[in-house]
Amino acid sequence: MGKVTGFLEIDRQVHKYQPASDRIRHFREFTLPMSDKEVEKQAARCMDCGVPFCHGPTGCPIHNQIPDWNDLVYNGDWDNAIRNLHSTNNFPEFTGRVCPAPCEEACTLNLEDIPVAIKTIEQAIADKAYETGHIRPYPPESKTGKRVAVIGSGPSGMAAAQQLGRAGHDVHVYERESKAGGLMRFGIPDFKMEKRYIDARVKQMEGEGVTFHCGVNVGVDKPVTELLAEHDAVLYCGGSETPRAAGIPGDDLDGVHDAMPYLVQQNKRVGGENIQSTAWPEKPITAGGMHIVVVGGGDTASDCVGTAFRQGAVRVTQLDIRPQPPEKENKLAVWPYWATKMRTSSSQAEGAEREFQVATLEFIGEDGLLTGVKCCEVDEARKPVAGTEFVIRADLAFIAIGFAGPIAGGVIKELDGEMKLVTDSRRSVNVAANDRDYRTSVDRLWAAGDVRRGQSLVVWAIREGRQAARAIDEALMGSTVLPA
Repeated sequence: MGKVTGFLEIDRQVHKYQPASDRIRHFREFTLPMSDKEVEKQAARCMDCGVPFCHGPTGCPIHNQIPDWNDLVYNGDWDNAIRNLHSTNNFPEFTGRVCPAPCEEACTLNLEDIPVAIKTIEQAIADKAYETGHIRPYPPESKTGKRVAVIGSGPSGMAAAQQLGRAGHDVHVYERESKAGGLMRFGIPDFKMEKRYIDARVKQMEGEGVTFHCGVNVGVDKPVTELLAEHDAVLYCGGSETPRAAGIPGDDLDGVHDAMPYLVQQNKRVGGENIQSTAWPEKPITAGGMHIVVVGGGDTASDCVGTAFRQGAVRVTQLDIRPQPPEKENKLAVWPYWATKMRTSSSQAEGAEREFQVATLEFIGEDGLLTGVKCCEVDEARKPVAGTEFVIRADLAFIAIGFAGPIAGGVIKELDGEMKLVTDSRRSVNVAANDRDYRTSVDRLWAAGDVRRGQSLVVWAIREGRQAARAIDEALMGSTVLPA
């Protein structure tokens, strides 16, 4: 694949960022795109490695044919590279921006810490698709006469809706919020992915016959039973939105918030929308001129860090109960799997102070207002170490320790008794459905994405949406041509 000796001749390069001092002044994307020729040189590094782990089960969840489109890009055949990428991934501009790239971890060249710049190349292909007019409607040649409803318009719901629409079904997507996109729109900050890409895909899908019904909270505004009566199949892609309970004393103080309402508010500000809704009723939260503490070490916590800096925070401290990971992993022990090693996100690189192996003991305050966060060091079993307590000044604190499952109201509340729920290894409560046919315990109701598997990556949600669409198409028509 690519140039046979390319990996020996060409150094790895990825797109660069605007300086932190510049990018924290705005909420736009800050990556600096590489030229076509530079991207083609990076694609040439894809070696003929025999077993391409990058698109196997350890690499890409949607099985992007990475060596194939690398070879096409290297040879300057961008049109066929786009077609190849779209054959497995409905929205490569999403994953090319927000996916952590397990494919690069699984790349054979990662054994030498110089993996092919797969994520950079994928984003370049997707962006080229917009330039060359490939993001346009591809309506089906004929209609099946079947009606399918999709609850939720996150990555799983959008992927399923597009696949089902292209199969000829009459697809209706119901979204609680004012615009489609789910937490891709309202949870992921614009500096990581601008929302014009979601708008473009919605326009494309509408041209393919998909109908979006925004501002409709299924199970509250419109009963699920009504949807089931009006459609031949219903797919539930409600996401995982219930914050995991931290159980930290003082979390009722003014100034302590779950992460997601904070991120949703800022995304709505950037989008020119009303920041408050029945789903997100919190009063305005801004970090300008304040000392901020973020509890948690994952992507959501990092998004809070970057958002706080852009709002003008004086100091941002991120607390992670896990020990500080090694700078480099033992390749022979973990490759081609995702490795635990020191990683610094672009938001953390903007000036965050990171505390590892630290537990949050208590939020402390005066007159009901947060003034600090009491912490201590922990041992390997995450038990507090006596005598290590300390207090960090805090005007605002955000809890970003993950999600416990879908919201308990709406669909689940209405179908209580019929819909089975399961608890996964992370103690999240999810809708029970397998990953083969995605059927729930309710007749003609399927489930996919985070509502089924628990909180996960955008790329996994796209995979589940595509697979659920195939299962639904096969159930409705007796056979299917949709890819697995």
